[in-house]
Formats: sequence, C-alpha cells, structure tokens
Amino acid sequence: MKTVRTIHDVRESLASRRTSGESVGFVPTMGALHDGHWSLVSRAREECAHVVVSIFVNPLQFGVDEDLDRYPANLDSDLEGCRQRGVDMVFCPSAAEMYRSAIKTSVHVSELTDRLCGRSRAGHFDGVCTVVAKLLNIVLPDRVYFGEKDYQQLLVVRKMVEDLSMGVDIVACPTCREDDGLAISSRNQNLSDDERRAAGAIYKSLQDAQASIDAGETSAGVVIEKITSYIARNGADRIDYVEVVDDATLEALPQIDRPARICVAAYFGKTRLIDNVAVHTQSL
Repeated sequence: MKTVRTIHDVRESLASRRTSGESVGFVPTMGALHDGHWSLVSRAREECAHVVVSIFVNPLQFGVDEDLDRYPANLDSDLEGCRQRGVDMVFCPSAAEMYRSAIKTSVHVSELTDRLCGRSRAGHFDGVCTVVAKLLNIVLPDRVYFGEKDYQQLLVVRKMVEDLSMGVDIVACPTCREDDGLAISSRNQNLSDDERRAAGAIYKSLQDAQASIDAGETSAGVVIEKITSYIARNGADRIDYVEVVDDATLEALPQIDRPARICVAAYFGKTRLIDNVAVHTQSL
C-alpha cells in the first residue's frame, strides 16, 4: 500500500494504472475510519482493480461554531486498517497541500443544499462540493463510494457530478449500524456513555415511524410528531429537524404518497447526529 501526501504523487502513481486500463475505485473520507467506511472499501475492492482512500479533514465544510477541533483523528490506526483491507493507495494531504493559496473558487449546488442540514449549516455543502470536486479531479476514479447515512450529501454530490459531466459513477452503499441501530459515525466517539445510550432513540423512532406507515399512516405531520416526541423524551438535548422528504428532491412532503425519506438531525450533548430511512408503503 502506498501512502502519499501530495497531489503530484497521486497523479504520478495512478497514471500507469489508467494507461493499463485498470479501474480505479475511490473512497473519500475524513479519517477516524470505522465499519461504515470499511463497508465502502469492501465494495470498492470487489468492483475495482485499484482502490484509493483519501483521509482529509476538510476545513471548508465546518462552520465557525462547529466541531472541527473536536473531530476525531487517528491516522496510524486508519492506515493500518486500510493496509489490512487491501487498499492500494491512501492519499492523506495537509490543508496546505489541498489549498495552496487562499481559495477563491467554490462549487455550489442550488436547491438540494437549501434544505435539511443546509438550513443550519451555512456553507457546509459548498465546502463538501468543493473538496469532492478537487479530489475527483486529482484521483480521476471510475467509481466513487458514498454511504446513505449522509443522504443529502449523496444527492448533492451526485447532482454536481451530473451537472458538471465529471464522468465518474457514484455508488451509494447502505448505512452501517451499531447493535442498537445507531448509525455508525466518527462523531459517535464524542458521545459520553449516557449520551451514547440515549442516541439509540433515533433509529428506534424511525423504526416506530415505519411501523406506523405500514399500518396505514400517510400523514407526514403525524409521523414527524411521533418521531420528535420520542427522541425528545429519550435524551436528545436539541432536535435540529425531523422531516419527511421526497426521495429525489428532498422537498418536504405533507403526505407520504411517493418514494420518500424520513430524515433526522439531533444533538446529544454537543454532538450532532444524523440519520435517515427510506419510506416504503404498500401503495408505493
């Protein structure tokens, strides 16, 4: 496994792979790698001849009051995990390498970024799109792998790639969960023991909502109220949003009458967690 730290070295190392026609799969990450990331790596390993992982905590996607300084990091462990799983290259640049001068160009996807996390995290998705665009231009992969836990991010990146004709396939992979259903996230490491126990309420509320929909409930308002009440009663310190949205546009739905997602963002202590599930009803 190669560990490279410069854009030049990535391009130089991958040039021969492309010349020989080998497919390149890419998993962009911010480190603190966990089973969710490893599931993406495994999928890439199955489908591509050459697998590249990036580890870069992107400062552009963190707001002034967000948790950049608290974001967990353990590069040695991450590199060893990549080595054990057959990753061919890890790109772990510094911020100075990625942004060599004051950056004056950003990538913005409209509408999709105005909803859900975009309302409370101003500029977040511009930071995501800008760094992903840079990484895709550096690695030039055939396929790039994202988890459905960050569902809004997945749709935003997919739209960016489509609109800018980037020529890379976006592969969506299912959310990985802990035994109690909590979506696996690097931020889970920031939870206290009590907060971690309470955080399981997110997925339980989503399961209960799906059971209600299976029983015939189609009112998004009723579903939202049930989820909000359950999470609030079971330890959430603050709820950012609970919404039922169109599966493709993220537009809020009054009725569950088409393919949809139930999306949640809530704070346990100072840690903001997100989750979502696809809605399925007999009528869909």
